[in-house]
Amino acid sequence: MNLPLSLYIHIPWCVQKCPYCDFNSHQQKGDIPEKDYIFHLLADLEQDLARFKKALQQRPLQSIFIGGGTPSLLSAQALQYLLSEIAKRIAFAPQIEITLEANPGTLEIEKFTGFVEAGVTRLSMGVQSFADDQLKKLGRIHDARQAITAIQTAQSLRQKGLKSFNLDLMHGLPGQTLESALADLKQAIALNPPHLSWYQLTIEPNTLFGSRPPKLPDEDELWAIFEKGDQLLRSAGYEQYETSAYAKKGFQCAHNLNYWRFGDYLAIGCGAHGKISDVSEGQLGEIWRFSKTKHPKGYLQGQYLHLENKVSQEDLAFEYFMNRFRLLEAVPKAEFLSFTGLTFDDVALQLEQAKKQGYIQETATTWQVTEHGKLFLNELLELFL
Repeated sequence: MNLPLSLYIHIPWCVQKCPYCDFNSHQQKGDIPEKDYIFHLLADLEQDLARFKKALQQRPLQSIFIGGGTPSLLSAQALQYLLSEIAKRIAFAPQIEITLEANPGTLEIEKFTGFVEAGVTRLSMGVQSFADDQLKKLGRIHDARQAITAIQTAQSLRQKGLKSFNLDLMHGLPGQTLESALADLKQAIALNPPHLSWYQLTIEPNTLFGSRPPKLPDEDELWAIFEKGDQLLRSAGYEQYETSAYAKKGFQCAHNLNYWRFGDYLAIGCGAHGKISDVSEGQLGEIWRFSKTKHPKGYLQGQYLHLENKVSQEDLAFEYFMNRFRLLEAVPKAEFLSFTGLTFDDVALQLEQAKKQGYIQETATTWQVTEHGKLFLNELLELFL
């Protein structure tokens, strides 16, 4: 059974915490303890490889994603060492995709060449906006000029081994109008990134914006921004393949596709979440989810595993479709059977209800979310709870 395997690595430190961010990130004063942290990342990986030894036999890594936090705070030398040591412990697929999230500030831009030489094949840059006033509201430490320089640098590195890069852009920002949102998007398109993650700002609890919410565009304005922006992206040759992800043909993010297709992924670092399925006997066995200690203090003391549990039969259908229906591609029925171990009878009633409400269409071999279903994705998923 061929179930893809990826690895997520979390680097928890940032120069400063953004007011909208609810990721596991920690403001770091002074240099980050990269040597110590990498030692623990590798020890964490070794524990997982031993714990899931049977389930991971002869399964090379198809992708690695280094997220945060701000992973580009690492030195290129430290990153090269980390990747080379991981390769000694688990095989890499020949065309492995290795993504590094990067802040487009001047200090990080200077490291881009070193990151590519270390083995990074894809950069993901958190630009968020090209308007300096918005960047200040969002707590970003770069300005528009630096963002443009970072993207131009990434373009130049495509001649030196960088295969792709992503630009993260937000819309629905405080006080944003349709015109200013589209101006941001037009600037992004003009820079011609192979992949563009274009997503709406949401106010999350336990963030600064959560305690002091800014005034955001209303629902009608948000819909107009999305509708016009989607038209702009499509006319520029970008294809929407996930709720918030657009890409030129052939440049979809392999790592994120593996998440959404319910593939497996090891996870190391503070607060990282993983999923591993036992396919050692050629068919699906138990599926585990696990998470790691969130705070660097505990993690750097060797306390890696936080929680681990086996996914129950009752939760499998919801977990599968929660991921799979984020993608706009059709869902192969055969994949549902092999990736979950469930039968069609287990979801027949829910799927029939979804069809009646116009959320999905069905063929002999696939299920496909409709345009109506995209608008009511939460209601569609609730059918499987």
